[in-house]
Amino acid sequence: MRLINQTKNTVLAEDVFIAKTLLARIKGLLGRKIFACGQALILDPCNSIHTFFMHFSIDVLFVDKDNKVIGALDNLIPNRISRIYWHSSRVIELPAGSRSLSNTQVQDQLQVVA
Repeated sequence: MRLINQTKNTVLAEDVFIAKTLLARIKGLLGRKIFACGQALILDPCNSIHTFFMHFSIDVLFVDKDNKVIGALDNLIPNRISRIYWHSSRVIELPAGSRSLSNTQVQDQLQVVA
């Protein structure tokens, strides 16, 4: 699956994994040593995250039920907690630097395609 920024007509990720079960969301990126460029993890549902026990920094997008970006965190380092985004339906985790490379901003419309 691919993650597309429809507003900017850019590709955020070519290799997207969606964590829909409680166990998959709890595990998230824990245990991974690397998070390669072009990968993304979507936590669904989700409205806040942590980076405890992670080995790398990440970019984070909080999106609403219509896949519109309502919040963004760049280069969230390990052992941090995000604030709660009450209107977020899902969270997209990307390798650090991915958001700025794609110029994705709050209010951009995203889409996951097969």
